[in-house]
Amino acid sequence: MKLTPQHRAALAFALLIACVLGCKSSGSSTSSTATKTDASKNTNNSTAGTSSPPAPVPDIAGKYNVAGSNPNGARYKGTLDIFARGDVYQFRWNAGTQYDGVGVTNGNFVAVSFANGPNGKGCGVIDYNIQEGVLDGKWGYWGVSQAGTEKAERTSGSALEGDYDATGKNPDGKEYKTRLRVEPAGNLYRFVWSNDTDGVGILQGNNVAVGIGGARCGFVAYEIKSDGTLDGIWGGYGSDRTGTEKATKQ
Repeated sequence: MKLTPQHRAALAFALLIACVLGCKSSGSSTSSTATKTDASKNTNNSTAGTSSPPAPVPDIAGKYNVAGSNPNGARYKGTLDIFARGDVYQFRWNAGTQYDGVGVTNGNFVAVSFANGPNGKGCGVIDYNIQEGVLDGKWGYWGVSQAGTEKAERTSGSALEGDYDATGKNPDGKEYKTRLRVEPAGNLYRFVWSNDTDGVGILQGNNVAVGIGGARCGFVAYEIKSDGTLDGIWGGYGSDRTGTEKATKQ
C-alpha cells in the first residue's frame, strides 16, 4: 500500500481537510515479495414472534499475518497489528514498508483509511450499511478514539448512485446536516459532501467503505469472516484499480 510520489505531493492539500462531514474532527515484520503500492476492505432468528438478539460484533484486535496482491498483480506478505482505541481501531502494517491507519467496524465489515509511515494523521473513514434508499454509517478519524455516525437518505437516483440528505453526530455529540452525492468512478464510487469534502468508496454487497483524506490516504474494505479472517479489497485515490488482502489472526 505504498503511496506514489505524486500522491505524497498532494499531502499539503490533504492535510487542509480539518473539518469533514459537517465539521468532523480527526487516529509488521515481514518477508515481502513486493511492497504494497497504491492504485494513483445481523442476524435475527425469529420464532413465534420472538427474536434473538443480533450476533455481537467480533473484537478484531490482535496480530495477523497478511497476504495480498497489488493492483498490478504483484504479490506481497507481511504482518498487521490491530489495536482497540475506544470506538475505533488502529491498524499498523509492516509489508516491506510501515503503514498506519484508522478503522471502524459496522456489522461484519471493517473500513480502514491508512497512510504510509508511522501515523495516519489526516486520514478518515466512514462505513455505510446500505438499506432501501438509506445509507446508515459510522465514521472515525486517525488519532480520535470516539466515532461519529451519519445517516443519508436518497433524494434522487437509484441503487447507490444519487443525491442524499444526510444528518449525523460528531464524537462530541454535536449534530450536523449536509448533502451528499454518490457517483460511479470506474469500479469504485466517489462521495462528495456539500462541505467540500470527498472520498472514494468500495462496494461489497450491502456495504460501502469510504476512505477520506485525499491522495495521501489509501483505503481498505474488509469483510469479517466467521473464522475471524479479514478478507479485504484496497485502493488509492486517482485510479479505480484495486488490490486484495487477506489477514489471518496469529
